[in-house]
Amino acid sequence: MDRTLQIESTQIHDAGDCYVIAEIGHNHQGNLETAKELFRAARECGVNAVKLQKRDNRSLYTREMYDKPYENENSFGATYGQHREFLEFGKSEYKELQRFARELGLTFFATAFDFRSADFLAELNTPAFKIASGDLRNIPLLKYVAAFQRPVIVSTGGGTIEDVQRAYDAVMPINSQLSILQCTAGYPCAFEEMNLRVITTFRERFPDVVIGLSSHDSGIAMVVAAYILGARIVEKHFTLNRAMKGTDHAFSLERGGMRRVVRDLQRVRLALGDGQKSTYRSEVAPLLKMGKKLVVAADLPANHVMRGEDIAIKSPSDGLAPYELDRVIGKITRRPLKQDENIAIEDLDGSR
Repeated sequence: MDRTLQIESTQIHDAGDCYVIAEIGHNHQGNLETAKELFRAARECGVNAVKLQKRDNRSLYTREMYDKPYENENSFGATYGQHREFLEFGKSEYKELQRFARELGLTFFATAFDFRSADFLAELNTPAFKIASGDLRNIPLLKYVAAFQRPVIVSTGGGTIEDVQRAYDAVMPINSQLSILQCTAGYPCAFEEMNLRVITTFRERFPDVVIGLSSHDSGIAMVVAAYILGARIVEKHFTLNRAMKGTDHAFSLERGGMRRVVRDLQRVRLALGDGQKSTYRSEVAPLLKMGKKLVVAADLPANHVMRGEDIAIKSPSDGLAPYELDRVIGKITRRPLKQDENIAIEDLDGSR
């Protein structure tokens, strides 16, 4: 079964390149110009899409959580609610970022953390929705977002296979434009907890949807392994500087890392090839030098019966291949042969 997902002009499928999402989240620190700089840097790295996170903080959090003191080195407000409000963009910022993303040729969408945020993004006509791991079990939100009939990308951190199946069963009857991402909701994620083989599990269990990886590790190598296992969407957190204020920066990629992610994912698609073993033009010269042929071990007279000790295997490989040895032994020389001379079938008669 073909699995494809169309996001704007890009079709994501098994035979294609990986779709790379630079997850900016709130690494813009509530500053529009910083967000634009992140978009610009992400475009320079070659990603397909940039993503923010949208929350309607008053309706999302309990009053107790909203008013909870939040005074630490990463805080942008005295309470958690004030901290979150400081980081949140409104409609004017989103519209400006939409315009800027179009100018750069980037796809721009966001994670909807609640119903009001889903409405907000739908009114802006964002081309896709992301659902965070924390809402994998939030079936009402999943169904609500699915009804907008735009691609829905769901992270699965902290979930069980039963949770993922439940989410799949909720979305697919409404909207088949679904992608499921393997994810471990550790920030950062330990390598021994990434469990990349779940990508294979998802591909086998959900053969009609694109599978991907939301990767919270602090390196770049795992995305290549994920692609080989069948992930065709990769999401990596992105920052201008890992030392910036905020909890996500430390495990986010800077420009150099994101650039290598895009480069290596493109290389691995090419490197996987078509599975047909063949000889490439680039191999001919090295193998001529390194390969072997059958030659005469010492001068031989005519009418000599070829024995194993009469034959040497030497480079270069511009003669009879060593696998022809059994065809030569027992044959009779038609003419005298010199040491190191190539042995040719036409210089030999049948066995005596």
